[in-house]
Amino acid sequence: MSGLSLLVQMGLAALLALSVSLPLRCGQLSLATPGFYAIGGYVAALLSTRWQALGGAAATYPLPSLLLEMGVAALVAGAVALLVGRPVLQLRGIYLAIATIALVEMLRVLNLNLEWSGGAVGIFAIPQPFAGPGGYLAFTVLLLAAWCWICARLDRMRLGRAMAAIREDELAARCMGIATTEVKLTAFVLSAVIAALAGVVAAHFLNTWNARQGSFDASITTLAFVVFGGSRTWLGPVVGGLVLTALPELLRPVGDLRLIVFGLVILIGPALFPQGLITPERLDWLGRAWKSQGR
Repeated sequence: MSGLSLLVQMGLAALLALSVSLPLRCGQLSLATPGFYAIGGYVAALLSTRWQALGGAAATYPLPSLLLEMGVAALVAGAVALLVGRPVLQLRGIYLAIATIALVEMLRVLNLNLEWSGGAVGIFAIPQPFAGPGGYLAFTVLLLAAWCWICARLDRMRLGRAMAAIREDELAARCMGIATTEVKLTAFVLSAVIAALAGVVAAHFLNTWNARQGSFDASITTLAFVVFGGSRTWLGPVVGGLVLTALPELLRPVGDLRLIVFGLVILIGPALFPQGLITPERLDWLGRAWKSQGR
């Protein structure tokens, strides 16, 4: 794998980690991210291969058509999240996790058996909006930066403070007048939109899309990003996604031992840093240290 291709995958992983972290901000363990990621990929694959008018006459797939796909994918994923979110988010803890895993598996089985999705084979020859991985990298970085900015703004907005209050004590938040159901549903919909947008970019980047892209394994992987990086800030999931995606490739020179080392990192990381690598306290300490050095 080339360096640029690895960087694109790291950026997409960071987006998926942000998707997982948003419900966690409300104390909701949702593992539905791969399902919405698959929805975004199928929207991109179907529109770009079945709707020939979007391709235009150019050699590369037009960027406006890619943006249109992202808009459609966001609407579809948001609608599905609204439909299933209200009843599912009444559950808590492990019960919510099981329900969202069931959603991912339902979508996977549907995609495996529906004719329009290509079945187990999937959809091939998805057109390319960029001539090489450099274009995908620039586009993914812009998308990731936009969502990082949005998530950072959430910390200073009423919605973000409500999410933090629900995470600390949902009953107390409800007694303070916070519409807890609506706040959790908003976080769930935003999570679905991020995952769907990442799926659109990934479908074009991979040039093929099938049901394996949204599976239970992907749920565990994306959760590992957040657990490793930390869920209390927006930066933690991004760092977790970047590091854990790059690590297997960086360890490739050691051969099969890389899988053992990778497993040890995931195992030891949460043991040494129970709240993840990035926490608000560590960021405050780094900020004070930086200011003292500046003096």
